[in-house]
Amino acid sequence: MTYDSDILIVGGGLNGPALALAAAQAGLSSAVIDTQPKAVLEGAAFDGRAYALALGSVRMLRALGLWQAVADKAQPMLEIKVSDGRAGEGPLSPFFLHFDHAEIEEGPMGHMLEDRFLRRALIEAMDENDRVRVLNAATVVAQEVDAQGVTVELADGRSLRARLLVGADGRASGTAARAGIRRTGWDYGQTALVCAIDHEKPHGGIAHQFFMPPGPLAILPLPGNRSSIVWSETHETAERFMALDDAGFLEVLRPRFGDFLGDIAIAGQRFSYPLNLTVANSFVAARLALIGDAAHGMHPIAGQGLNAGFRDVAALAQVLGEARARGEEIGTAPVLERYQGWRRFDTATLAMTTDLTNRLFSNDNPLLRAVRDVGMGAVNAVPGLRRGFIREAAGLTGDLPDLMRG
Repeated sequence: MTYDSDILIVGGGLNGPALALAAAQAGLSSAVIDTQPKAVLEGAAFDGRAYALALGSVRMLRALGLWQAVADKAQPMLEIKVSDGRAGEGPLSPFFLHFDHAEIEEGPMGHMLEDRFLRRALIEAMDENDRVRVLNAATVVAQEVDAQGVTVELADGRSLRARLLVGADGRASGTAARAGIRRTGWDYGQTALVCAIDHEKPHGGIAHQFFMPPGPLAILPLPGNRSSIVWSETHETAERFMALDDAGFLEVLRPRFGDFLGDIAIAGQRFSYPLNLTVANSFVAARLALIGDAAHGMHPIAGQGLNAGFRDVAALAQVLGEARARGEEIGTAPVLERYQGWRRFDTATLAMTTDLTNRLFSNDNPLLRAVRDVGMGAVNAVPGLRRGFIREAAGLTGDLPDLMRG
């Protein structure tokens, strides 16, 4: 049987390329199928999009040889401050959470990194890797599985064959749908507004999470006097705010943002996307595995979306590499079930936690407000509990894949 590669990866965002590079370290070849033209990806300018990379994810990027290309463009997150209140009124309770990286030995809890820098580093690493082939401006229209492998058909008529197909093609994964994998989830009635903000005063590497009744506002530090915001509002309100010009948008943002960083201004573009929970009922099928948002899309309230995807990447690469070393066929059910068994519980726990946190905080119920404020105060007052939350935020808990162990 002739194969074009060991693995066919549908989706050229961040998780797909990361998996190709991780699999290459394990001696496996990959073809990454990306709908975007390469020139568009390489030429991306500043647009305000950025990611909170937990320490575990940073370790993986370092192990893949990527971190040195982006380290000088990343902003360490040294502290996280969490409070509860209303727009224009600020925090309404003396109770809050304060996480300081100095309480753990490993260093910063994570780093903020712009999308364009991470994407470019992945593209350059794939170009230099003999085990990775990238097909840009390509779309999968069909996939077929048999006992020996999987074949995909592209819109331009080309066919590709491999031992394993991986869906890294997002929440509306065509790979999962063509395999008959259904999804479970619901809409949150919220839309995330995302952009970057220039501000007058330095942020000190501190990330802020301000919970308001319609949804949370995260203020995440970027290099210089600039921060990324992820602001959740109801669909109707978000649509109205997105229709405003930059000056109007700042007028509605300021009462929520506050003046602790001085005067603020919009930097780059503004984006919005509806928030929902969507989890694939199975992460695997015959000769197929799902990673990232194709497997699980959750609320950004804890900033763990990409970090959860990178855990999928590290776990799947390790399972496949170990199977190859033992002489197993990488696309068979026993191998793929090991990946699913590893990731499903962790993912379900994270999805449930983010869902419950959003439901607990995104309301103005006086009883729930009292419960959550006392809860934050209790966690903040107990050093052991606080360190546990810091380690969780840093991605250092649970059954970590080798790439994330450092």
